[in-house]
Amino acid sequence: MDNKKFTILLVDDEDDIIEFLSYNLIREGFTVHTASNGIEAIEAARKKLPHLILMDVMMPEMDGVTAVEEIRKIPALDDTLIVFLTARSEDYSQIAGFDAGADDYVSKPIKPKVLISRITAMLRRSAKTEKPSVINIGNIVIDKISYDVSIDGNKISLPKKEFKLLVLLAESPNKVFTRDEIFSKVWGDDVIVGDRTIDVHMRKIREKIGVDIIKTVKGIGYKLEA
Repeated sequence: MDNKKFTILLVDDEDDIIEFLSYNLIREGFTVHTASNGIEAIEAARKKLPHLILMDVMMPEMDGVTAVEEIRKIPALDDTLIVFLTARSEDYSQIAGFDAGADDYVSKPIKPKVLISRITAMLRRSAKTEKPSVINIGNIVIDKISYDVSIDGNKISLPKKEFKLLVLLAESPNKVFTRDEIFSKVWGDDVIVGDRTIDVHMRKIREKIGVDIIKTVKGIGYKLEA
């Protein structure tokens, strides 16, 4: 695997750990960006769109768990892998990390060879299942990076939730998504919305794209026919 294709965001408030891990990751060919707290991590992740984030848990300004919860709300980072780095071994800390959206967990002190081996394995698996950043459905083009949707070359504007809904359906054409799945993937399990919320958003999407490809499956949910 060519590590030069992958960008890693390293987040830790300890300079010696940043320096130590950056050196080892760069030596293996990865492109590395760094941040020293959760607030910086969110901004850097939004700008750099890393393939993987190594995130410390205990940091000033904003802790790693809170930062990951915010990062997981950014659609362009849906496929980004997140690995927590922490000196804490308590079960509750690990559970909190996974609940926030982490993919793996590494305890300090960190052994570079082990860490790099784990990172490489995760990226290799992710690359095999990675979804394209541009989706083509007939005359509709959806760009997940720029959040652009165009029909026959003409761009249309979709708010964040409508865009996420369209991407969800377009990434798995002909699959029926239940209402519970849609609520969970687009609004999150902790957000309570009315029963008509999905219907209203779907109606707006249909009006804007002007193509009858989003179908209602009565009593179940929705699907996009392609």
